[in-house]
Amino acid sequence: MAAKFCPEQRVRVVPVFAPGHTRTPCYCRGKVGKVERVLPAFLNPEEEAYGRVDGPRKVLYRVRFPMRELWPDYAGPLRDCLEVEIFEHWLEPVA
Repeated sequence: MAAKFCPEQRVRVVPVFAPGHTRTPCYCRGKVGKVERVLPAFLNPEEEAYGRVDGPRKVLYRVRFPMRELWPDYAGPLRDCLEVEIFEHWLEPVA
């Protein structure tokens, strides 16, 4: 399965607040970060949580967010960041 995004590419986490089990933290939805690395494809844990284990695999990414992108009033150093592993269907490209 080919990855849609590459390292250093800017991406936005889709701002969807879906019911049920989701693996993408609410605090990063709608926020912009950079792909730090492309990880292997895995079964979608949002489907696995309900016993559906026959679906397609989804590419996983490690996305790096500046802390101030996530929390605008963050008072720490500008270089501080948080890395979150997010599946491809939760990401969209940023121009």
